[in-house]
Order: sequence, then C-alpha cells, then structure tokens
Amino acid sequence: FDPDRPILLQYADFLGALLRGDLGMSITRGGTSVVSIIVRYLPWTLFCVGLSLIISFTLGTLIGLMMGYWRGSWFDNLLTGISSILSGLPDYIIGLLIIVIFGVQLRWFDIGAVRGGVDPTITPAFSLEYIGSILQYATMPVLIYVLSSIGTWILSMKSSTLSTLGEDYISVAKARGLPERRILGSYIGRNALLPLITRLAISVGFIVSGTVIIEEMFQYPGLGRNLFIAISGRDYTTMQGIFLVI
Repeated sequence: FDPDRPILLQYADFLGALLRGDLGMSITRGGTSVVSIIVRYLPWTLFCVGLSLIISFTLGTLIGLMMGYWRGSWFDNLLTGISSILSGLPDYIIGLLIIVIFGVQLRWFDIGAVRGGVDPTITPAFSLEYIGSILQYATMPVLIYVLSSIGTWILSMKSSTLSTLGEDYISVAKARGLPERRILGSYIGRNALLPLITRLAISVGFIVSGTVIIEEMFQYPGLGRNLFIAISGRDYTTMQGIFLVI
C-alpha cells in the first residue's frame, strides 16, 4: 500500500498483476510468492475434500434412494434421525467428538500418528508405500468431511425420490410388470438424481472454504491450514490470494 498514490491506481495495478498471475509476495514468508504457496498446497485440499465429496455424494444418494423407496420402514426411520443429526453438526464438532471419544477415550487410533499429510520418513515417489501413507494421513479428515455432509445428501435424495415416486411413468412401469430393481435404478434413481447433480456442482465451488479448522486440527498441509497461518500472522497478501481461490 502506497499512501502517496491514489487508491484507484493501486487497484488498477493489482488487477493488471492478477491478469499476469502475480498475487504478490507473502509478508511472513520472505521471498515466497503467493502463487507458489497456492500451487503447492491446493492439490492436498482438492484431494482430501474432493475424495470425501465423491464418497459422501455416492453413499448419500444410494442410501437416500432406498429410504425414499421403502419409506416408513425401520430402515427409513432410523437413518432419517441419524441424517438429521449429522446434517446439523458442524464438521469441527464431529472432528472433536471423534478425537475425544475414539482417540482419547477408546484409543482406537493414535492421534499423533495421523497429524500431517504424509510420513516424512518416506521418500516422495510414485510408489504404493508413498500413496498408502497419503491415504492413511487423509483418512481422518476425509471421514469427518463425509460424516458432516452425507446427512444432507441422504435427506435431499430421499425428498427427491419421494417426489419422483408420484410421477405417472413410475405407475406405468409397475403396471408393465418391470422388475423392481430396474424400476428403482432406471426410472426412479436417474430422475431423482438430477436435482442433486446441480447441488453437487455448486458444492465443488465451496470445496476449499470449509477446510480451515479441520486441516489445522490434523496439521494437514492444505490451503485451509495455510489460510489459518496467514490469518494468525496477518499475512494479508497470502490471505487475499487464498480468498480469491475460494
């Protein structure tokens, strides 16, 4: 910021640099460009949250489809309650509950062993050992993201399925004597899934913004944790670049 130059000219300079892919230099990481930070850590976030989004969407739509088709059953009533609770809990609350209950109380996993993005003793390479380590360290964040989002997908798919069941072509398909599996998959599932595809595309746009607390909680080397570091250190140029990505 230059107090001697008009703010509009400085903003024009910023837009010109932005068109060239220049987001400036980090304030707290001397000599490191903001673009290099984003390029380095964004793939970690895209992998972790993208994988969880695929898992939660796939499982949520399948479960919601079955709940809507067999509505009123014990299966529907039980999972409707569970889904309602999960959809109302923030991801960081789910993360804390998992750490306290399963990590501290029951000791099902070692909390210290799942902090970070990969085992630092393994040499980076396209090998099963390195890939396995990445998946191991991403397990807890992915699990939390899946649990925090799957309830919404289940309830949305159930609602869409119930709406589809009232259509005339479903009654015609049943009258023709088509197998139940074909009706459920080809007639109900495909049509009920269409509104959720739009929501999935919108969810991809928010894939980065909800990772700050979880990545910091598990020291996962993604863009969310770097945003937390930038906020803590008042690194405004890095914050600005990450906000732009979000």
